[in-house]
Amino acid sequence: MSSNSQKKGFGATIWDYLTTVDHKKIAILYLISGGFFFLVGGVEAMLIRIQLMKAGNDFLSAGTYNEVLTMHGTTMIFLAAMPILLAFMNAVSPLQIGARDVAFPFLNSLGFWLFFFGGVFLNLSWFLGGAPDAGWTNYASLALASEGHGIDFYSLGLTISGFGTLIAGINFLVTIINMRAPGMTYMRMPLFTWTTFVASALILLAFPPLTVGIFFMVFDRLFGANFFDVTMGGNTIIWEHFFWIFGHPEVYILVLPAFGIFSEIFAIFSRKRLFGYTALVFATILIGFYGFMVWAHHMFTVGLGPTANAVFALATMIIAVPTGIKIFNWLLTIWGGSISFTVPMIYAVAFIPSFVAGGVTGVMQAIAPLDYQLHDSYFIVAHFHYVIVGGVVLAILAGTHLYWPKMFGTMLSEKLGKWTFWFFFIGFHLTFFIQHFLGLMGMPRRVYTFGADQGWDLFNAISSVGALFMAIGVIILLVNVVMTVAKNERVGNDPWGDGRTLEWAIPSPPPFYNFAQTPLVRGLDPYWIEKMEGNKEGMVYAEPLGDIHMPNGSFIPFVISLGMFIASFGAMYFMDDKAWALPVLIGGLAITFGSMLVRSLKDDLGFHVTKEELIADNERIQREARALEGGKKGGLK
Repeated sequence: MSSNSQKKGFGATIWDYLTTVDHKKIAILYLISGGFFFLVGGVEAMLIRIQLMKAGNDFLSAGTYNEVLTMHGTTMIFLAAMPILLAFMNAVSPLQIGARDVAFPFLNSLGFWLFFFGGVFLNLSWFLGGAPDAGWTNYASLALASEGHGIDFYSLGLTISGFGTLIAGINFLVTIINMRAPGMTYMRMPLFTWTTFVASALILLAFPPLTVGIFFMVFDRLFGANFFDVTMGGNTIIWEHFFWIFGHPEVYILVLPAFGIFSEIFAIFSRKRLFGYTALVFATILIGFYGFMVWAHHMFTVGLGPTANAVFALATMIIAVPTGIKIFNWLLTIWGGSISFTVPMIYAVAFIPSFVAGGVTGVMQAIAPLDYQLHDSYFIVAHFHYVIVGGVVLAILAGTHLYWPKMFGTMLSEKLGKWTFWFFFIGFHLTFFIQHFLGLMGMPRRVYTFGADQGWDLFNAISSVGALFMAIGVIILLVNVVMTVAKNERVGNDPWGDGRTLEWAIPSPPPFYNFAQTPLVRGLDPYWIEKMEGNKEGMVYAEPLGDIHMPNGSFIPFVISLGMFIASFGAMYFMDDKAWALPVLIGGLAITFGSMLVRSLKDDLGFHVTKEELIADNERIQREARALEGGKKGGLK
């Protein structure tokens, strides 16, 4: 089975994606579904801003507003930012370390389908009696009092999704530890791979507390277990500890891969090796380490006492140091570089002041007495949107432009990309900068309306206009994507012309086996080294050309995930004494465990790509590359 497969029909393509275990196709699945949820979360954000556009607005009722607010946060964090970053991790990390796939291709597919079904389950709450309404943090006292099944959708949906993310994290850890090409030592790994590695370790350690907390919540809601019910001897504060000991590392799970993307961009478009590579690596590790020592800064108003508050305040100040190290290293990478202001580079340059602003307001929160005043005000909303949008979302938009040619073999329009950037960037600052002042003027978070006499009208109106600008930017990006797909103009290995790492040495998109021969890595930025030495191929090899063993696709991950999806409905409606609920629960679990049994008993030995097929494939790739060069110079014109 060689990679020069003919154009497949629509049905065959769908089946291919349902059963694929290829990390590059799973990356595309993550990108599409994460992109879809990003749009859903964006619509929810627009609904929030329309409601707050003027005093006393009745566009949304109070109950609906709480649902929209909760689903906006939950969707953006769990179903948009995480999976889109996982898309880049899947697409790029194995290529950067010279691997043919991830360590566990089957689990890679399972992780995606669990995330997908969890996300679908959560969003079906809109159509089945109401969405969760206790805020994205789902604080227990609010969650236990919530009517209907919204909170159950939240708990079960995030349980399924969380298992998927946990599986992905373990998979990347094993891949990066075990599957690096010869010569790819830890201190030669590209920074995006390093940040993937540390973020995966954080996933491994941070998701279990969330899973435990949600497990307790499910038992409280469905079986009256009283873990969080104070009147029955439970403890409502313990949910906050469970949630935030996951929730703060989660911020770094999102922002570290974003840092990785920007590190790649600064090096490529400054045509320079990253300044202070070693310092950047150790700063990444330190951020991961300290990320677990700051969670209670979300709880300064709870009454943990002065000792706890002081310890967490100090830790929160310390964690700003490694981030500062990174900022200065990036600035020194650009300094004296031969800079080309492509769309990814513009995002990267804009990211620095935006993220620093978010960081500064974060260090302000480390001062417990000040936090006591600002807590639950719009100042906090402004702060974390500066971190998440100014850090993570700008990285997602930059990464989409940077890696689109590697994932799809076509280039997004630079012109439209710049339009998107300016609308989104201006809109972002317009929306959130002014919210700092709303917070200082006393506007509380999560309120669905405000009075005309409170003096918050103008700033809220400006904020809503900014949100409209961001929406226009995203629409232009969608137009850009559609036009690029329609044009289908192919690009070569290194479309940006200045690629430094191994992924730019192979065709765009790469063949399903990635590397016909395992590369030999001779230093940091291996592709750049080979280019500088005049090696036309861009790689030296660690082995002669021979047969390659690859895994077979499998439909089982989809079925396992579908079983859990079905079982969740049974579990949820069982408490309503629905006659059909128990059979659905048992049926769903039977599908899941039955699929696992089939997987365990059936030997799946994969297949071999023969040396002859590889040679034929390579000749085809060379012909296409020559045709591309002949037709027009590939890459940036």
